[in-house]
Amino acid sequence: MSRDTKPVGETVIEATHGWRFLNFRELYDYRDLLWLFVWRDISSRYKQTLLGPVWYVVQPALTTAVFMVIFSRVGRIPTNGVPSSLFYLCGLLLWNYFSQTFQSTAGTLVNNVAVFGKVYFPRLTVPLSSVISNLVGVAIQFVLFTIIFAIEKTGPRAGSYGLTGAAWMLPLVFMHVALLSFGFGLWLAALTAKFRDFAVLAGFLVQLLMYASPVIYPLSRVPTRWYPLAAINPLTFPLEALRSMLLNAGSPNLNLGVESITVTLVTLLTGLLVFQRVEKNFIDVI
Repeated sequence: MSRDTKPVGETVIEATHGWRFLNFRELYDYRDLLWLFVWRDISSRYKQTLLGPVWYVVQPALTTAVFMVIFSRVGRIPTNGVPSSLFYLCGLLLWNYFSQTFQSTAGTLVNNVAVFGKVYFPRLTVPLSSVISNLVGVAIQFVLFTIIFAIEKTGPRAGSYGLTGAAWMLPLVFMHVALLSFGFGLWLAALTAKFRDFAVLAGFLVQLLMYASPVIYPLSRVPTRWYPLAAINPLTFPLEALRSMLLNAGSPNLNLGVESITVTLVTLLTGLLVFQRVEKNFIDVI
């Protein structure tokens, strides 16, 4: 056997230098580990709790009830002719997925340092597992949304709202948000590995971004002078698109879509580069 020939089945791990991009082959080789992490995320999320997966329903239901009282009854914020319960639940479907994926991705390096320091595997498998496992919560919450939708449609407040012909593009909206939260999370994970202040910043950013996004109010109610700021927010388009598809109550447009997709792609690509630059030696500094 020549010196340059490696035995069949042997994996050689070599150090890399400088900037590098995503290694799709390596991620594919570790696909079984990825699904193990997905199962770990799902099984451990509500482990040793009384309600277990029911929390997937309880949390958005209670949040919607609070929004209905504070913003609909007290604040008198209109919901574009849609029952407030459906308006808020629809927004929370997307927002909860974004916030959970963003925060879990942002804590990738710090929260898994004990595992990363013992054995090598592609670090991206951990945040990717969060992107996939959080879809379970979306599916359960969508069932809740469907039940409330059926109740409202057969009740006295039934109106012209409902599914549109664009509803088939619903998976594309969630894919958009998955890439957006993944990109932002990778940036914060890289920064948190060197500066722990960003771990505190993650929670604050999530709270701030929710009020800066049309989760509790329709985009049509944003004053004209503030509209450019709302348009810069990459979450504005998917939120409005989702309400347009499920309730015929959103106002997405081509300009919003182009801006949002551009920000998402730039954030994702730069986030992958920075994350893989940092993950090579973060064990030495964390």
